[in-house]
Amino acid sequence: MQIDPRGPRFSAVLTTLVLAASLITGSGALLAAQTVVFAIGAVVGLRYSPYGWLYRRLVRPRLGPPGELEDERPPRFAQAVGFGFGAVGTVGYLAGPTWLGTAACALALAAAFLNGAFGYCLGCEVYLLAARTRAGLSHE
Repeated sequence: MQIDPRGPRFSAVLTTLVLAASLITGSGALLAAQTVVFAIGAVVGLRYSPYGWLYRRLVRPRLGPPGELEDERPPRFAQAVGFGFGAVGTVGYLAGPTWLGTAACALALAAAFLNGAFGYCLGCEVYLLAARTRAGLSHE
């Protein structure tokens, strides 16, 4: 499926705000909520994610058409990676050790910030690297 690349970047901005609030407050519940958002995006698709819905309903109608579309698979993989960090962080915050929650949340925040502020999606890059590696291995 092809998607408007501005949607994941919008989602990354919202994710950055939620993760920053979670990190500042040490809120495992807030991180758990973000982790659910990651899970929805990874499992059922970005279109069904709450942030994707907000983008389509509130932001996209006010913009011109995208200059190009992109494959949804790399951003969905990035959501799965975010889910992993969010799940580990939630466990750390809610069951201990707290430093684990802080570290996992901070790493997810760094990745979300890179995407939201600069359009650099770490999870997408990992996906593309893995795809190139698989393709190279299949030719040997």
